Amino acid sequence: MSAAVQALAAKRCAVYCRVSSDERLDQSFNSIDAQREAGAAFISSQRSEGWVPVIDDYEDPGFSGGNMDRPGLKRLLQDIQAGVIDVVIVYKIDRLSRSLADFAKMVEIFDKHKVSFSSVTQQINSATSMGRLMLNVLLSFAQFEREVTGERIRDKIGAAKRKGMWMGGAIPLGYRVEQGKLLIEPEEAKTIRWIYETFAQSRSTTLLAKELMDKGIRGKTGKFMCKQGLYKLLTSRLYLGELGHKGEYFPGEHQAIIETKHWEQVQAIMATNSRQRASDVWAQRSKYEYLLRGMVFTQAGDIYLPTTTRKSSGKAYRYYVVNKNHNMGAGTVSMPNLPAGDLEKAVMEQVLAVLRSGQMVNSYWQQIRASNAELTEPQAMVLFFKNTANIWNTLGAQAKQDIVRTLIKRVTVTPEGIELAWRYETWGALIGVMPKGTVGRELLEMEAA
Repeated sequence: MSAAVQALAAKRCAVYCRVSSDERLDQSFNSIDAQREAGAAFISSQRSEGWVPVIDDYEDPGFSGGNMDRPGLKRLLQDIQAGVIDVVIVYKIDRLSRSLADFAKMVEIFDKHKVSFSSVTQQINSATSMGRLMLNVLLSFAQFEREVTGERIRDKIGAAKRKGMWMGGAIPLGYRVEQGKLLIEPEEAKTIRWIYETFAQSRSTTLLAKELMDKGIRGKTGKFMCKQGLYKLLTSRLYLGELGHKGEYFPGEHQAIIETKHWEQVQAIMATNSRQRASDVWAQRSKYEYLLRGMVFTQAGDIYLPTTTRKSSGKAYRYYVVNKNHNMGAGTVSMPNLPAGDLEKAVMEQVLAVLRSGQMVNSYWQQIRASNAELTEPQAMVLFFKNTANIWNTLGAQAKQDIVRTLIKRVTVTPEGIELAWRYETWGALIGVMPKGTVGRELLEMEAA
């Protein structure tokens, strides 16, 4: 046979080597080396059939055979598709794959590019029908072995969790891991308790997520917590000191962060239909959503009613609407609907100007002092008002509404603008409407003393 014919008959052979564990890979001679030498020897034994080794080595030390995400395997498949390989040699078929589904994909690629497959120790050649049959049988056993091993591992994890042992995974907010055990992280634990307490009051993960963002509080990964993340956190029995496995819960070795009564209170709220909770939250918020509820009138004495319009996008628009137009149809009274934000802003500009100036305190001192006999001089009330203006943006909606009602009797809307009727006789009692226990209350009490 001529050299040209022999060259055409040559079969380019690639040896693929893999070992699941990276143990002993740093030794001078290891499993990868043994597989490579066995493959090279096998190719040499088939030299009479025209088998010749390719220069490249395809190796995956420390990679599992349960998937195809292996750099050496990827290069092998790329070279097969490029047409530079005719035969793939492995020490045993489970070195190539332990997954029947993955192996089927590889065989499809082999067939498409007319590449055969041989095992050194199992005398299998995919070029024959009998070889294919044996290949699938042996691979089925390899997959079975892998699945049995997986079951054993899962059983061990389940047994450990039943004993309350932490078995790894994402470290939950509120804890750290030392020597394989969960230990409380004090500052994060404070955040967990605050989240539970705040949700028990607001009953809304939407509001809670927004408040966390406003306060700059982030989760373990450094990202802000979303509603879904908060739901998992609020329903996690881990914070009760328990560990779960397949729907069952067992006392954990770690300490609890949340007391049982507080956890059960939150679960009772979570059990309520989300739509009902949203309705309850909106009803609670709407009470203070309108700063001037019941205080705005036309010159003719018609009251403006707070109204919310929701678009299909879910966005809400707030207005003050004359009651006759609201109840009897638009145009009954020739007064326009007033955007709530604009009206409230205009009123607050006047209110804060009065609080900061002190001029009206001096002008109406006798009426003001009548509501608080402890006030002995105007200057104390002036300081009091200035501090109220300074902390205004830190106050909640209810506190703001209470202060405005203490200062103002009525807001009258005219064609020229708005007019405020002041309630001087109650100004001295303003300190009583500040929220107790707040920095603002303490500051005002100190200044008024």
